[in-house]
Amino acid sequence: MTSPPAIEYIQSHVLEQLSQHRSRFPASQSVPPLFIAVQGPQGSGKTYLTTLLQRSLSAPPHSLSVVVLSIDDLYLPHDQLNALAQANPKNALLRGRGQPGTHDVELGTRILTRLKGINEDGSSSMVEIPIFDKSLFNGEGDRLPEGTTVRRPVDVVLFEGWCVGFHPTTQEEIDRRWESPVQGLGPDFFPSRGFRKEDIVDINERLKTYSHWWSFFNAFIQIKPLESHPYVHIYKWRLQQEHNMKAANGGRGMTDAQVEAFIDRYIPGYVFFGDGVTKGELQSDGSRHPPPWIGNGLCIQIDENRDIVDLLLALPPVQTEVTFRVSSGNPLDVPQYS
Repeated sequence: MTSPPAIEYIQSHVLEQLSQHRSRFPASQSVPPLFIAVQGPQGSGKTYLTTLLQRSLSAPPHSLSVVVLSIDDLYLPHDQLNALAQANPKNALLRGRGQPGTHDVELGTRILTRLKGINEDGSSSMVEIPIFDKSLFNGEGDRLPEGTTVRRPVDVVLFEGWCVGFHPTTQEEIDRRWESPVQGLGPDFFPSRGFRKEDIVDINERLKTYSHWWSFFNAFIQIKPLESHPYVHIYKWRLQQEHNMKAANGGRGMTDAQVEAFIDRYIPGYVFFGDGVTKGELQSDGSRHPPPWIGNGLCIQIDENRDIVDLLLALPPVQTEVTFRVSSGNPLDVPQYS
């Protein structure tokens, strides 16, 4: 199978980062895995792309041991998601999985910590990765009783998810963005969906507990919609994704209306916290605390059909933009649906 064009750029980026990472350790010392974060909106192809990347890096001539961890597999179990929603009945953003606060942060920290030290003598030689089945409970999802086990050595850890790299912000910035129209979705999007400013403040506080996760990562890959349409295509992509899942599992999953309401809950995350991927956490004095992957990132911009429009490679000391346009086809090779 021929890899899509994007994989060549991404793979080169990962291999360069891995070479730099390994060079920092003496030959007598075990090298911890290179941690790479992958962020993109629902249905954009990040999971499929990550799978292709894992397959490519694992095959000759590279023959690397690559572990993929999805933030989705760190969701709280179904009963705990329900308990969270019941404990916060006024916060519509917590009515189901999705936003920061609906993940098991302690579990994620334990897994990342164990993966970081998996190659060290005297440490555990295996780590269990949980699995969250999104088709259970009519699409609400639940964690499965057993996960998958990875064993050392591990060369690369790919951690993918919709809000990976998002950072909390200030009350003043929340106030400002709350009053601004949501591009492509109208000036009254938040109140029309039943969201309150207090809900955003609550999620902002919960997001602060995720910052320790981001400290593990050496490099970043972002799949990003065009600036002209940052949100509207996410609804189409996620609906296609749900249809594909239901076709494969006998029809278990969400209805179209449920998918729309589901994505509604994610939009505030993109609007208020999404720029933290490249800018880091906004401080009260207006400064930014940059994320650890700054200078080691690759941004892939895609259009409505998930065709790649631009590649932006940020490596010190300069930023290089690689542009390639496609008149037809689907360079990500993301499955298309009718």
